[in-house]
Amino acid sequence: MGLSVRFSRLPTNPDLPLPARATEHAAGYDVRSAEASVRLEPGDIRLVGTGLLMELPEGVECQVRPRSGLALKHGITLPNSPGTIDPDYRGELRVIMQNLGSQAVTLERGERIAQLVFARFEAPEVTEVD
Repeated sequence: MGLSVRFSRLPTNPDLPLPARATEHAAGYDVRSAEASVRLEPGDIRLVGTGLLMELPEGVECQVRPRSGLALKHGITLPNSPGTIDPDYRGELRVIMQNLGSQAVTLERGERIAQLVFARFEAPEVTEVD
């Protein structure tokens, strides 16, 4: 059996699709804004909610990455990219977004705002040596 990531919905997201890959060979899962409308003026940084809670398996992280279409068309990026969500985090999946463009951008509810990439990781012992 393959890897499984569990999602729960918050009341702000009773209906939007769960994160999904656009094609069979895509590495990233598109995630959508659950907020009614988010306006980003040039230079603005905002935390945008998805209305989702996520439960990752032990030893798996979730990397939050920008969408190339938003970056190219509007200058929208994620300033902490890639952001890492650890397997013990249980809060709402929210995305830190920044407008690096010269025009204000409004993101509507249901718009794809980021992509999630899941990866296994090791937790080695850290030792000090001379």
